[in-house]
Amino acid sequence: MAGTSAIAQTGGAGDDLAKKFGAREAVSEISLSPDGGRIVYVTPQGTRGSSAVVFDLTSDKSSAIGLSDGARLSPVSCGWASSARLICKFYGIGDVGAVRVSYTRLLGFDADGTHALYLGRKSSDSDRINQFDGNVIDWRSGDGKVLMARNFVPSNGAIGSNIRGDYRQGLGVELVDATTGRGQMVERPDTDVDEYYADGQGSIRMKSEMPTHADGQLKGDVIYSYRPTGQAAWKLFSKSLRDDKDSLDPLGVDGTRDVAFAAKRLNGRLALYSVALDGSMKTELVSSNPEVDVASIVRIGRHGRIIGATYVTDRRQIDYFDPEYKKLAASLARALPKTPLIRLLDASADESKLLVYAGSDVDAGTYYLYTKATRKLDGLIDARPELTGVSLGQMSAVRFPAADGTMVPAYLTLPPGGATKGLPAIVMPHGGPNYRDEWGFDWLVQFFAARGYAVLQPQFRGSSGYGDAWFANNGFHSWELAIGDVSDAGRWLVKQGIADPGKLGIVGWSYGGYAALQSNVVDPDLFKAVVAIAPVTDLGRTKDEAEGFSNHDLVERQIGSGENITKGSPARHADRFKAPVLLFHGDTDINVGVGQSRLMDRRLRAAGKKSTLVVFPKLDHQLNDSTVRAELLSKSDAFLRAAFGE
Repeated sequence: MAGTSAIAQTGGAGDDLAKKFGAREAVSEISLSPDGGRIVYVTPQGTRGSSAVVFDLTSDKSSAIGLSDGARLSPVSCGWASSARLICKFYGIGDVGAVRVSYTRLLGFDADGTHALYLGRKSSDSDRINQFDGNVIDWRSGDGKVLMARNFVPSNGAIGSNIRGDYRQGLGVELVDATTGRGQMVERPDTDVDEYYADGQGSIRMKSEMPTHADGQLKGDVIYSYRPTGQAAWKLFSKSLRDDKDSLDPLGVDGTRDVAFAAKRLNGRLALYSVALDGSMKTELVSSNPEVDVASIVRIGRHGRIIGATYVTDRRQIDYFDPEYKKLAASLARALPKTPLIRLLDASADESKLLVYAGSDVDAGTYYLYTKATRKLDGLIDARPELTGVSLGQMSAVRFPAADGTMVPAYLTLPPGGATKGLPAIVMPHGGPNYRDEWGFDWLVQFFAARGYAVLQPQFRGSSGYGDAWFANNGFHSWELAIGDVSDAGRWLVKQGIADPGKLGIVGWSYGGYAALQSNVVDPDLFKAVVAIAPVTDLGRTKDEAEGFSNHDLVERQIGSGENITKGSPARHADRFKAPVLLFHGDTDINVGVGQSRLMDRRLRAAGKKSTLVVFPKLDHQLNDSTVRAELLSKSDAFLRAAFGE
């Protein structure tokens, strides 16, 4: 295979690399205790299970809690109610009647894993099912009590029966003792409230409400209210109406400054503003970028102080407006020049110790403990230890011209070893579609690069983060524009000589899988092989899958109707396909039902086309199973090589 890396040419290397890249990340969530003496992180347990591990930074001893085999409930995050007591959130998928839904449960543990206690609201046989236990919205000082937003579900006795029931219903807030489980009501449950915002000082200062129609369907509007300093009554903060492009949308409250930070459009792109909560609503511009949206706020410490904002140009940038942390970030960047993606993840109660992550495109990253007094940076955990010694491909930001002359941003990753021309190549559109890729390590991209492929990730029109004009009414409703950019990405690879035109494939996950399939409806001759993972294949079916949920009307609006459904559904145009198709899907996927892939496979076969469908039992959209991911990578590689005649 001309121009490929040495790794790609090594016999038997594909399966070995598939296992290494398919292994799940060693850390998915990590937190530092208030005294700075322990960390807790969620890590894989077996092939698809997980556990929470507590590591004592003084004794170097660890203990695993919340063990799960992945078959039912698995821990997904843990935080410290005190230096000796944890609260962990568990996630699972189950069936409620004929509907498959996700659910969460909260449990408290001592740091050694003992004294487990369920912290959700206990229910009786007469209660309706409570899907979500709630979320900790203020970890407070570390005294063992936290503010928790909880869904209150009334007993069935409250509805048309003679049984005396609990009529409280909706989202409320309680001050919960993580050791005893006792809760003290802070905010009465309200059926209209969607979210509460704590100020990090133990008070609820804002809330959002999402109005519904008479049939329970969301209108798509959000109403934000706040409590002025020292007052109990709510006051209007802003309204974000469905078609409003000029709304003020709060991202968080900083009680140390008595302000809310909110996003609002500035010249067609989201900027960050501070808004005084003293009743004056004084608004000041804090951070903006002329090219892209402000993406998020940066918090630090147990009180959630807001110290910066992030935005993504070619790489993610952090605009620190806290002088101390701006200086610290610059110091860390000098200390870690080879891993420029540096994030401050957590802090001890006095902020004397910090959890830091640093990585890059060719480094999956390492977690560190930074001690301010000694300016010492201690390595804790490698994000992907299986990849030690494996050569990775450098990722570069590029731009290519679309058919109408628009320059489309993209990321190009070339195989390690220096080959740049005549390569087998992959276009890899991202999921979402309300999403965008970023510069940094990507296990899917890097596997294919290690196997000798060039990989191009187009940030097609319909991607988020580039402002209103680029979003273009999302990649479903405006699919023709988005898919046109995706196809033009493939043409650019060929024109530049990077791709061998006979060895050009397309690989995508979720919306990316949809784009991979739909691009072959639009131009059947361009791509020589298609790999679609958990793809949308029929837009009408996507709307049907939302039936019975409160966001059904919003999904219908996002997808569109009429001719858009027929033209934009690859499963309705199987006769146009020329390239072979490989489909992967988990059969408990609640994001995109497995029926979408089954329909596509059935239609392709009926049209006499080459199609292979691999269904993974008891896995959801992310396919969080190391063995399954390795199989996905290995089979995709073999499929592409066969399609390319290798």
